[in-house]
Amino acid sequence: MKIVYDPDADILQISLKAGVVEETTQVAPGLILDYDDEGQLAGIEIQQASKQVQNPHAVDYERGSASQDKPQPRTRSSR
Repeated sequence: MKIVYDPDADILQISLKAGVVEETTQVAPGLILDYDDEGQLAGIEIQQASKQVQNPHAVDYERGSASQDKPQPRTRSSR
């Protein structure tokens, strides 16, 4: 996984795997998901990142249990 913040463009990119992006989908204003040729999620792009995250220059990494307290995802039919 690779995380890049471009302060000039104010874009935060999270690459989950290496490879060619075959498709991109904007799922919300300023939030773009990238998919590989098998339809698997390959990356996430956050535009206007400085307005979306507390500090786009810092990354906290923790190893442990994932949060189970968050709301369950809704199914989207747009993909």
